[in-house]
Parts: sequence; structure tokens; C-alpha cells
Amino acid sequence: MNKNFFKILAAGTIAILFSFTFIQKKTKLYIIGDSTAANKEEKAYPETGWGMALQSYFKADVTVDNRALNGRSTKSFRAEKRWDPILAELNPGDYVFIEFGHNDEKVDKPAVGVSLADFKINLVNYVKETRSKKAFPVLLTPISRRSFKNGVLMDSHGDYPRITRQVADSLNVPLIDMLVKTESLLNRLGEEPSIKLFNYVDSGNVNYPNGKKDNTHLSPEGAKQVAGLVVKGIKELKLNLMKSLK
Repeated sequence: MNKNFFKILAAGTIAILFSFTFIQKKTKLYIIGDSTAANKEEKAYPETGWGMALQSYFKADVTVDNRALNGRSTKSFRAEKRWDPILAELNPGDYVFIEFGHNDEKVDKPAVGVSLADFKINLVNYVKETRSKKAFPVLLTPISRRSFKNGVLMDSHGDYPRITRQVADSLNVPLIDMLVKTESLLNRLGEEPSIKLFNYVDSGNVNYPNGKKDNTHLSPEGAKQVAGLVVKGIKELKLNLMKSLK
């Protein structure tokens, strides 16, 4: 009887250890950034952030925790204490995908906009603090707006993407150049066909009675395709996350 008891106890202990190991293998992928990635309320539909579509590309061992928010910049995201709880929760092996730039460039809004020098400092701080928790930062340049002029796609982000690339290079941080990837996508589709990727809504919509022509924020289709470009970047960088892709 004693032998059976110890066998059962040993088996139970092993099962618990295996369960604990399985739980420990789960990875969180945090997204911090602005409205182009953010989760949207029902009243904003069909506007969709690319972060909402990212989970569908992963198996169950990766959880996408999308903390991106409308209107935020590297400055306001921290000032509003949005970063603090993420940093507190970070575990070794987690990832933080950092995509800012859309609002940092709004220097006419002091609570949000930042100079290029401050943008650089802010990105460096996010990277170093992420690494202090033995987690992995990944920098992303901002996605392109649908800003065609006479059939030519125009850049609307100034030098902010360049600073993101510079920080990635100087600190040896993996970079997914979303500006380049989305510009390529928009140019490939062309001015009119690319409308389907953005929040264009006819009048009479329950959320947009007067219609909407938004060349910054994405449609469900746009969010899916842009999330797919993020996944492409993960593969190109050969991040460990690649093992968890479907």
C-alpha cells in the first residue's frame, strides 16, 4: 500500500511539473503604439487596428496583448502611465512590439508631439527598460497613410521612421520596417484599389451616418493584410516567435 501511495505521489508530482513547464512556455507579445494598431470599440467599426488581427496568425502558446491606443505617442503613452503596468508584468522571453510615429510628429500638440531628439530618447528608454526585464523589444516604423497625390504615394511621416531605424541599428534591436512594407503594398495595389484597406464607409452606416473617408485607419481587410506584413517581418528576422506561427 505504501509503495502504491508513493507511486501515485510521484506520478502526481511529475504531472504538476509538466503542467508548470507547459505554462511557463507561454509567451506574451505586447503591442504598444497608436490607433493604427489599437483595439477598437464597437462604435468605431469597421475601423480595425492591425493588432486586432495578429493573434489569428499564432498558435495558442503565444498571447497577443494589444495595449496600443488611439492618439498616443512615445511621450503620452508613458505620461499617462500606460507603460508602467506592462513593464511590471513583463516576463523573461516576452516580446514588446513598439510602433510609434503617427502622433509624435504632431509637434503642434505639446502633450503628444515630440521633437526628433526626444522621440529617439523615448524609443531608447522603451528598448532598455524592456531588456531590463529580459524581454525582447522589436521596433516597427509607422505604417503608411494612403496619401496619394497625382497617383504618387507621398511620405507623411518625415524623419520619424529614420530615427526608429537609427535606434534599431545603434542598439541592435530587431526592426520591422512597416513603412516600407505598407508603401510597397499600397503602390502595388494602386490609388483606387488600395481604398479597400482603409476605413472608407458609405453614408447610412450605423456608426458613420454621413459616411467616412479615412486614409489613416484600417478596414478589417487592411488590418489583416498589415498584420500579415508584421508576420512576414517576424519570419525575415527569424525571431523565436516564428516557431509559434500557424
